[in-house]
Amino acid sequence: MCPRARARVSLGAVGTLYLLLATPPARAWLEATMSGHMLAQIPLLGVVGFLACRLLPRRRQDALLIALGGAIPCVVLAIFASSWWMLPRALDHALASPLVEAAKFVSLPALVGLPLALAWRRLGTIGRGFVWTNFISMLAVLGWLYIAAPVRVCNSYLVDQQASAGWLMVKLAVLLFAAWLGSLFVGGQSGTGGSVPDGVAPETART
Repeated sequence: MCPRARARVSLGAVGTLYLLLATPPARAWLEATMSGHMLAQIPLLGVVGFLACRLLPRRRQDALLIALGGAIPCVVLAIFASSWWMLPRALDHALASPLVEAAKFVSLPALVGLPLALAWRRLGTIGRGFVWTNFISMLAVLGWLYIAAPVRVCNSYLVDQQASAGWLMVKLAVLLFAAWLGSLFVGGQSGTGGSVPDGVAPETART
């Protein structure tokens, strides 16, 4: 199979995953619990945008990156957009309003996954470490707040679901931190070989 055909098949698979997540049964199943909503549906929507962007031709990715102002603005955009959808109020609004639910399905791939994929190749070890530590710390802090809160912080879910989601978030944060720390010792050198400074086109960097 030629690379172009392989890219089309992969893009079709990503599109199928997105449509599957948008079906009423999948939405009802994932949004039935706080853990499924925050730790399954929301990350998967971001992953859809990330994968779809990586399947675009390199020239189109470079053009999008330049249009968005470079790697740093893309990272900032992804952090702010993902932080919003981690808030309890955002979950409540998504469950109560079809318009907010639709905004979630559009904004997570477009404002989190896509800009993060555009910026990832340009970020060095320090930049990628900033993204990882920011995400891990946010996950741990929110998880601890959900565990320690004496009342419901999300009106759509019960206190026991809130505590369960909090413990899962803390455990996931610990696992991700251990995996990221291990990657620095095991594969740190290979991870920095493909990074290109922000604002330098890949063709220029190779010359």
